[in-house]
Amino acid sequence: MRFASLGSGSRGNATLVEAGSTLVMIDCGFSCRETERRLARLGRTAADLTALLVTHEHGDHVRGIPLLARKYELPVWITRGTHRMLRDNDIPHLQYFDGHADFGIDELQVRPFTVPHDAQEPCQFVFEHQALRLGVLTDTGRMTPHIIECLDACDALLLECNHDVDMLATGPYSAMLKQRVGGPLGHLSNAQAGSLLSRLDCSRLQHLVAAHLSDKNNRPQLAQAVLARVLDCETDWIAVAEQETGLDWRSIS
Repeated sequence: MRFASLGSGSRGNATLVEAGSTLVMIDCGFSCRETERRLARLGRTAADLTALLVTHEHGDHVRGIPLLARKYELPVWITRGTHRMLRDNDIPHLQYFDGHADFGIDELQVRPFTVPHDAQEPCQFVFEHQALRLGVLTDTGRMTPHIIECLDACDALLLECNHDVDMLATGPYSAMLKQRVGGPLGHLSNAQAGSLLSRLDCSRLQHLVAAHLSDKNNRPQLAQAVLARVLDCETDWIAVAEQETGLDWRSIS
C-alpha cells in the first residue's frame, strides 16, 4: 500500500491511497484541470482512479468532486448528510456509507470514523490492506476516545497540524474566524496534534505526515518540532503535505 497528497491546506485538499490495482482519491478541493495536472505530477491520471471518497462538504475538500466524477464516470463514496450539503449534487454514481460501518473498495478495506467538525456528517478514515493500516485525520476540532481508538497502531498516519496557537491568536483572521478555527468544531493545533499522537500506539509507525497546515497561522517547522518531540525523533523524519507541492508517494510495507 502507498499514499500521496496532491495538496493539503485551506486552498484545496486531495489524497491518494493505492493498494494493488485499487486507487482511491480522498476529497478533491481543486478544479478538474488542476487535479489532472497534480495527478500527472504523481504519475497518475484521473482515468486510473477506482473511486472518490469524501470526508465532508467544505469547498476545499469537494470543489472538484462533482465535475471529476461526471467526466470520468467515477463512483463517489459519501455520507447522506454530506451529499445533502453539496451545492452541485449531480453525481451519477453515488455510493453512500455509514460513518460507523466498515466497507470495501476493491482491494482496500475502509474504516470510517466520525469527527467533531462544523460540517453536516464529517468523517475521516483508516485504510487497511494485507494487515497494513493507514490513518487519515484532518478537519477535526478536538481529539475523542473514538478517534484515538481508530488511529491506534497505524503503520502510517496523516495528521492535521492546522495552526500554532500563538500565531492564530496574533494573526490576520477576524475574531469570529479565530474562534471557529480554534474551537471544538474547528481544526487541530500543533499542540493538540502532539497530544493526540502521545496517546497512540506508534510502535508500528513507518510514516508520519503533518497535514492541512494553515499558510497564515502555522509553519512546517513548528508542526514538525511538536510531533518530533512526542516521537523522540529527528524533525526531518516528520513529513509535511504542502499546499502547492503536496507529498510524493510513500510506501507502507
